[in-house]
Amino acid sequence: MSVFTHVTVGTNDLEKARAFYDKVLGTIGLKRLADLGDGGSIWGTTEPSFFVLKPANGQPASVGNGGTISFRSPNRAGVKAFHEAAVSSGGKDEFPVGPRDWAPNAFAGYVRDLDGNKLAVYSFTTE
Repeated sequence: MSVFTHVTVGTNDLEKARAFYDKVLGTIGLKRLADLGDGGSIWGTTEPSFFVLKPANGQPASVGNGGTISFRSPNRAGVKAFHEAAVSSGGKDEFPVGPRDWAPNAFAGYVRDLDGNKLAVYSFTTE
């Protein structure tokens, strides 16, 4: 059982964020499940799990220093595809794809989205 109901990041340009996340999250099997009008969108597999929203207080979205949202990929090819899709869609390469030594078979890549949110994608398989 997951300990989270969902994770949310803010955006200052919802249309660009939608296009970015449609492409990037599609590489690991997530799809846009709902749009909340001009307020945001929701991605997941069968249940909502990742939200991109304009801040409810009307202030500009900003990035928290030290925070990372990490997605699970079913395999290493998905890690590479996620990272490549993010960078080719205007995201910033934050840490190249490759093995990580903190867990057995950990293989990951890090990027920043269009609003500067830090994202990671991990696979713990050897394939």
